Amino acid sequence: MSHFGAETLRKITVQVIQSRKQKGEKITALTAYDYPSARLVDEAGVDIILVGDSLSSVVLGYENTLSVTLDDMLVFARAVCRGSKKALVVGDMPFGSYHINEERALESAVRYIKEGGVEAVKIEGGRTRALLVERLVENEIPVMGHIGLTPQSLHKMGGYKVQGKTLNSAQNLIDDAVTLEHAGVFSLVLEGIPDEIARLITERVSIPTIGIGAGTYCDGQILVYSDLLGLTFGHQPKFVRKYADLKTTINQALTKYVSDVQSGNFPADTESYHMSMEIVTKLKR
Repeated sequence: MSHFGAETLRKITVQVIQSRKQKGEKITALTAYDYPSARLVDEAGVDIILVGDSLSSVVLGYENTLSVTLDDMLVFARAVCRGSKKALVVGDMPFGSYHINEERALESAVRYIKEGGVEAVKIEGGRTRALLVERLVENEIPVMGHIGLTPQSLHKMGGYKVQGKTLNSAQNLIDDAVTLEHAGVFSLVLEGIPDEIARLITERVSIPTIGIGAGTYCDGQILVYSDLLGLTFGHQPKFVRKYADLKTTINQALTKYVSDVQSGNFPADTESYHMSMEIVTKLKR
């Protein structure tokens, strides 16, 4: 039976995601930001939907992920949860929602679960997040980790740069992964990491690794919805595979609409609602 055959009606949970690694089954993950995108992603059979803070750029038009707020994220999270029936929905904790102190971070995560409806949260950072992860897990909040190229650390890293290219930085990533596993994360996003380092991490930890720009050895892969569909404006990472060019398709449709209205070709007479000539005659009197 196929991967989805036995679980067609089964809700994806944290436990299901963890079992995929033991079974050797690849995990699929995508971002989604609203009801229609969540429905489409969910109905395609994707395991994990991430309400990504990438919406800061691809939906709200900000330069990076740092500007989006928790209140912003909650609006989109609710829409995504209404559109998802099977996938595990994870909410990206935005910059500032978990950096001040553990109490503020716990409050933010609780809001995400209660108000946003997500089933887990994602936090960027390595060993420095271990105590926070423990605190959240102790309070029944599943946590997905995220190491390597962490976009919220843009200014500290000096840009979006591949991580783990030296012996010391590679060892730090391995140590981060092991520490976060011990702290209680149920899975780990590896972003912008050389293939072989991602492979070492994946082999070292018992939790699933989900790669984005981290090669083929991870237990799963994640992409940004807009990148996959060709709806991104501006720079696109080299590792992205564009499965469609919807930006061109949409542009052609919109341009045709404008042309049809201007030329009088829309609406066509056959599509209008016609009143009887008797009524029209009476209205003219």
